[in-house]
Amino acid sequence: MRYIHIDSIDDERLASFTHLTEPQLRNRLEPSMGMFIAESPKVIDRALAADVEPVSFLVEESWLAGMEPEFTQVDERWGSDIPVYIATSEELKRITGYRLHRGALATMRRWTLPSVEDICRNASRVAVMENIVDPTNVGALMRSAAALDVDAVLVTPSCGDPLYRRAARVSMGTVFQVPWTRIGGDDTHYWPWKGLKQLHECGLTTAALALTDDSIGLDDLVERLNNTPDTPGHIDRLAMIFGTEGDGLSRHTIANADLTVKIPMGHDVDSLNVAASSAVTFWATRRR
Repeated sequence: MRYIHIDSIDDERLASFTHLTEPQLRNRLEPSMGMFIAESPKVIDRALAADVEPVSFLVEESWLAGMEPEFTQVDERWGSDIPVYIATSEELKRITGYRLHRGALATMRRWTLPSVEDICRNASRVAVMENIVDPTNVGALMRSAAALDVDAVLVTPSCGDPLYRRAARVSMGTVFQVPWTRIGGDDTHYWPWKGLKQLHECGLTTAALALTDDSIGLDDLVERLNNTPDTPGHIDRLAMIFGTEGDGLSRHTIANADLTVKIPMGHDVDSLNVAASSAVTFWATRRR
């Protein structure tokens, strides 16, 4: 590693940390040279464990000793020329807008996302995020998917980026552990029509989480997953589709999914936040 002390965050060498927005980091050079920011040693650790290539680090001086294992790992895998910029806590606060308690940021290289077919080929449970834009919800869903053994996650073209700094941080770095890709790439016309067709071609039964007159209960879905294959209505492989904050799933998705599913609730509560509803659904649909 090359250790470089920084006097000011206005230093041009910190441009990727200070001057570029996350969409700019993603779009300017994607896919082969696009970048993202990983925040906190936990997120950085999981990215490195997934063999994500680091570009540079920005570390609070008091965290240097604690980051030595990561730096040794980077030297062994990627060579000793990657810079580690060292700044005071006050300078880091100017970058983030708040006290960075976790002490470290890294600019990392994006990778070419796998195809939908590749990550769904052996998947029995897939989660689909339709147009979810809040990074906190994106990260929370990824974390629940990892914790509850969902095999893969798909994000629609208008969905927020799982690699945005807050999304990756809220996911606790599980965004590097759960296979995911963007169904339809950046073609906003691909979903839901072509996207649902593609899921069917992958052998998945599509279940839209939505309140409609013909929604089945979550318990009914669970029964269909766990009964014998010769039982009418049995579901072998499932794609669970979750909608954006506020509006929920589009009417086209609901109309064209194989099933609509609701989580029974009391006290006249009609819905849960998507982070909560996805966690409940992931837990309920795990294989018995």
